[in-house]
Amino acid sequence: MTPFGARMRALRKARGLTLRQMAEDLGVTSAYLSALEHGHRGRPSWLFIQRVCGYFNIIWDDAEALADLAKLSHPRVTIDTAGLHPKATLLANELARRVKDLDEARIARLLKILQEKDGA
Repeated sequence: MTPFGARMRALRKARGLTLRQMAEDLGVTSAYLSALEHGHRGRPSWLFIQRVCGYFNIIWDDAEALADLAKLSHPRVTIDTAGLHPKATLLANELARRVKDLDEARIARLLKILQEKDGA
């Protein structure tokens, strides 16, 4: 599941909507919506994000946050380390090799490290 898919599913469930109902209301197939929720589809289009925001009456900062989640929700990531320090390539490859074995707590710790501001 991607961050966007998880958020969209939480919004849908909080309003007691079925996948089929939401898909019909948004004019997409339930298969597409399911694939988005489960991370089997890439990033949604800007138009789709806008339709979801309108559907759930999401505005301002919350709409921007949802759009940001969509940007970070490509389930197949490519990392180009050409020209970087060899340790950057090692990090990218180790993460790719081991990400499936990381538990939620370890992922949270790694994200916290990566999201720290410089010098923090």
